[in-house]
Amino acid sequence: MICSVDRSVLSGVVRCPPSKSYTHRAVFLAALAGRGSKVEGMLYSEDTDATIQACRMLGARFDTNDASLTVQVPIPIREANVHGQGSSGDGSGDNGDNNCGDNSSNCSNASDTTDIHIDAANSGTTIRIAAGIASLMRRRVTLTGDASLRTRPMQPLLDALSSMGAECSSTDAGSPPVSIRGPISGGEITIPGNLSSQFITSLFLCAPLTNTGIGITVSGSMVSRPYLDATISAMREFGASVQTMIPYRRYRIAPQQLIPATFVVPSDSSSLALLLAAAALNGKDMTVEANMGQLPQGDEAFIDILEGMGTRVEITTRGDADAADPTEDDPSDSTDRKDSLHAGETIHVRPGRLSGGRFDLSSSPDLLPPLAVLALGSSEPVEITNVGHARLKETDRIAVLARELCKIGVKVDEKEDGLTLDATDPQLLCGTTLNPENDHRLFMAFCIAGMRVGRCVVANPDSIRVSYPDFIADMVELGAKMQIGDGQDVVSS
Repeated sequence: MICSVDRSVLSGVVRCPPSKSYTHRAVFLAALAGRGSKVEGMLYSEDTDATIQACRMLGARFDTNDASLTVQVPIPIREANVHGQGSSGDGSGDNGDNNCGDNSSNCSNASDTTDIHIDAANSGTTIRIAAGIASLMRRRVTLTGDASLRTRPMQPLLDALSSMGAECSSTDAGSPPVSIRGPISGGEITIPGNLSSQFITSLFLCAPLTNTGIGITVSGSMVSRPYLDATISAMREFGASVQTMIPYRRYRIAPQQLIPATFVVPSDSSSLALLLAAAALNGKDMTVEANMGQLPQGDEAFIDILEGMGTRVEITTRGDADAADPTEDDPSDSTDRKDSLHAGETIHVRPGRLSGGRFDLSSSPDLLPPLAVLALGSSEPVEITNVGHARLKETDRIAVLARELCKIGVKVDEKEDGLTLDATDPQLLCGTTLNPENDHRLFMAFCIAGMRVGRCVVANPDSIRVSYPDFIADMVELGAKMQIGDGQDVVSS
């Protein structure tokens, strides 16, 4: 399947989808915390469904309704290891009767001796967090995923779990499929921070349920730092604390009981960045509605990036929307800009020629695709640095962006840890066929680029099911000229 994209002008209102990152963390934490834990306003996508199914395989049972999830039976950890039976999360146990009703084939029983098999599909967050939880259990857990996921590194996490007593193996030099059997009791570990913050997030989430807790030392540079802040904040919602001894370098998590809670998922700042990029390049009167809440999200930095490139971003609390027109020159409710993104907001970008600049994305690698395509509207080159870990995402995003944007006519200098993009001569830009290699964020970024230059065909539209299933529908509603086809259809001018 392909998506044909022509030059488009976007106007109207679009709702930013819920956060994928927080949905992952909240579902795992709720499944560990106990009966009655809830996740509200969650994202339903292929990635988050992988997390739900992983929790079911580990023994949890959920009731789901629209965009909410309620835990009926948690993942049995302590009682399964101590007594050989399941747990209701309140100390009473459930006598091992831990099935999922009609979905019992998708669940595990903590008193079984059979192996557990988890297919995390395309979700790196799912497989890495589930691996940590698997190390708490006596049963052997095998974790795998699709072809892309089977290329992603797991060895640093496996080494950390092995050092605490887990039996870990990999069939492909540290990549999935991997096999893990615990239980670990805790300990002191050192883990590199330069590949993925998800390894440390996994250790954070399993640490409270160990016997002695875990002390974590991060070696080298720590990439994607805001994702650790997100994990700590999500854990706090379920009553777990993380002692930060040296930020992004040294942590201690003591044994403690997770407390059932209701977690409300905020809007997704990574998806918000793509929507704001679409507005900056192709918008006329486009507004994004969001509900960011108080939880930290590093990709909110995209608002600062846009403003640094000379774009005006106006944020209005929706309760004041009737009193404040986002097109007026005096946005009195918007002076705090990013700091006001903590309730219900409308966000309006005033399109115009962007100035380019140099940007360090070490903490926000998911901003690479939307920032790269902003070069198409920039009067100066856009230089992106310190994002070498983006090569270890669903694809090598640096290489794919360099290869495909060259086809549009962008002058690209690919470096080991980033890109320099120059699209300052609009006469060189042209439509083409773009291959995002089944990467959801690259697909959306290439569609946004196609709306700017016209006459583009972008492969793999199904990839959006991973994080933003309604992306195409939302864009069309805003006026985008997009059409799904079988490879023969091309949008007419």
